[in-house]
Amino acid sequence: MLLKDVLNGIVFSLDSEANVDIKDIVYDSRKALDGTIFVCLRGARFDGHEYAKSAYDNGCRCFMVETLLDLPDDSLQIKVANTRASLAVASANFFGHPTKQLNVIGITGTKGKTSTAHLVKALLEASGIKCGIIGTVGAYYDDVEIPTVNTTPESYELQKIFKIMLDNGCKACVIEVSSIGLMAHRVDCVDFKVGVFTNLSPDHIGPNEHPDFEDYMYWKSVLFEIAENAVVNVDDPAYSTMLKNCKSPITTYALKDADVIAENVKLLKNNRFIGISFDCKTNESSFYTEVALPGLFNVYNALAAIAVLRSLGIRAEDCIDALKEVRVRGRAECVYVCDDYDVIIDYAHNGLSMKSMLDTLKSYPHNHIYVLYGAVGGRTQLRRKELGLITGKECDLSILTSDDPDFEDPWNIINEIGQYVTEAGGKFVGIPDRGEAVEYALGLLEKGDILLLAGKGHEQYMKVNGEYVPFSEREHIEIFKKRRGLV
Repeated sequence: MLLKDVLNGIVFSLDSEANVDIKDIVYDSRKALDGTIFVCLRGARFDGHEYAKSAYDNGCRCFMVETLLDLPDDSLQIKVANTRASLAVASANFFGHPTKQLNVIGITGTKGKTSTAHLVKALLEASGIKCGIIGTVGAYYDDVEIPTVNTTPESYELQKIFKIMLDNGCKACVIEVSSIGLMAHRVDCVDFKVGVFTNLSPDHIGPNEHPDFEDYMYWKSVLFEIAENAVVNVDDPAYSTMLKNCKSPITTYALKDADVIAENVKLLKNNRFIGISFDCKTNESSFYTEVALPGLFNVYNALAAIAVLRSLGIRAEDCIDALKEVRVRGRAECVYVCDDYDVIIDYAHNGLSMKSMLDTLKSYPHNHIYVLYGAVGGRTQLRRKELGLITGKECDLSILTSDDPDFEDPWNIINEIGQYVTEAGGKFVGIPDRGEAVEYALGLLEKGDILLLAGKGHEQYMKVNGEYVPFSEREHIEIFKKRRGLV
């Protein structure tokens, strides 16, 4: 593609003609070769401008910059006001604006984005619309997985993924839209058919993120300035802020007084299923709904998914049975071991999410509730205190183990959390090896017990001494099953 076409829509200055051929766009100097544009991004820790000479030495001669650099005369320097915003425009141009041909559903909020995204995907595919997904658990369509780094990938990766999905028959894509993704221009030039708001509570506030809650809330609301349709949870008081600058048609959901509501909510539990049921009511219809995810918060997530289909003009009641089969990897994921007890894998890794998950599980019939978890090494001790006090109070036994200990001694983390478990009146066992801890915890279970494996969720690795080591809780569950003759 010619450089002038890549730069279409960008305000820039360039002291030569933009007729050179561009093979790719990069922002990692190690990938900057002949025929690429190296975009100098400024980040919290690194400034791409400092790596331009390295990119030049690799053969790159085309640079997008905010400040002109001291480079050899055969370099093309495209000066723009904001390289991150310009990267989004250039990437959309380079990949042919794929979202103009996809129904893109963006989901934002503090909690529930991942589960809601999977519920939307399930309903769309049950209605006959092939759908991709991009978010915390990665990006994929069908059985094809595309590795990602961030919940909302950088704009270049995002446009590339959209193009891959479009080329492989997807008609829609559901994407988790983080506040950082909006603030960092990652979703600029994405045509959002629907924007969804789940809920809001303080998060991502601190150095290199948001200075305060107001800033966090503002950037969440930007999605509803650009989406063609809005779907919002009006039971959350932040919904009015989300809609402050929204000029699009709005579909509301809540437990009452909304376009899509839930009545007669009930808990469902059998040997292979922990979930909820409710009667969904809209202005046009009423229908019974079962969801294979537990807790009141998943009633809201299911309502959001149903409201999305309504905003797209699709009858959710015609494909509602798809919600009975939804499994979200690492999000209140029920893993079958045997008929006697239940094992749940969840990403809960802070006080708020742990309390929410334990409250949910305790609302179902049970004997004992055990929870296995750890805490990230070298990080905030406040989180360890919150987790210890909550599990010490809310469950029968805490099995404390490793969760990305990195360079910190796992026993140090275990003992620190353990003192808070004890302070809250609870009991704990410390087992640093997480695989051994999983198998130990499974061995404790008797009829009616529930085991929550918390913190790792969908992750398939453990960070130890600066390295990412493969680790899967599911593999250790299977090892346990084989040893006990449960397969």
